[in-house]
Amino acid sequence: MQRAVKRDEHDQREQRARGLRRAVVCAAAVPVMLIAAGCSSDSGSGDKAADDSSTKSSASSSASPSPTVQAAAYKSIPDVCKVLGKKTLEDLAPKAKSGKKGSSDDASTRGSCSWSSLDNNGVKGSQFRWLNVSLLRFESDVTRGSGEELAQAYFETQVQDAKSVSGAKSLKSEPVAGVGDQATAVRYDLKKKEGSFKQETVVARVENVVVTLDYNGAGLAGEKTPSADTLNKLAQKAVKEVVASVAEANDGGSAGTPSSAPSKSASKSPSGSASKAASSSPSKSAAKKS
Repeated sequence: MQRAVKRDEHDQREQRARGLRRAVVCAAAVPVMLIAAGCSSDSGSGDKAADDSSTKSSASSSASPSPTVQAAAYKSIPDVCKVLGKKTLEDLAPKAKSGKKGSSDDASTRGSCSWSSLDNNGVKGSQFRWLNVSLLRFESDVTRGSGEELAQAYFETQVQDAKSVSGAKSLKSEPVAGVGDQATAVRYDLKKKEGSFKQETVVARVENVVVTLDYNGAGLAGEKTPSADTLNKLAQKAVKEVVASVAEANDGGSAGTPSSAPSKSASKSPSGSASKAASSSPSKSAAKKS
């Protein structure tokens, strides 16, 4: 009887031991499952964050397109000494034998030519005429603007420069219709030791090219001073011819397509040279050479 009781107690202890071992095993398995679940959850969120970052980066790239600028209409300028016909030159500078070409580091961008005429009538005096034509072409640049905008800014600078010549008297300025995209004529009297000079400066812009025409005349050694109105008409006639020559040199001109990068000549674009030209613009040099 006693052995039976002991056996029952032994069996109960064995059952309790087996139950405890099962509880320990289950308890150990729970953290492992939680850890596995946690790793799986972290891995998914990491992939999603990477996808989101990639999407945002792609959207940012597509939202920042390359800058563009309208290409310049005119790609070249004509030989400045050939922009005026023989008859026109005879009217403006009758005694000029040929034009004197100015120096230029880029003939496709800038150029000038001048004609000097002296009609010597001996003791009756002489009639002097001086004509200068300069062309300046602007290329489009994504950092500075289109060629047309740059040309317009330079056009305004040239007109202002023509109005600010030292010693100018009876100065008048007026727009000129039918010449390029815009044109202005400036006239004034200039007294020099040789005599009284009549100065005419006509500045015109056609697309991305600026034309500056200086024309002056004087009666020397007692000869009569020329009429300012006559010089003005001749100067306007000549500048129309120059503008037409610029268009012909570019087959009439045609607007270009947007460009995403500066042209090859952008680094040597007339913006820098324009300031040089403005500092020694034809209107002032005309006064010096008169």
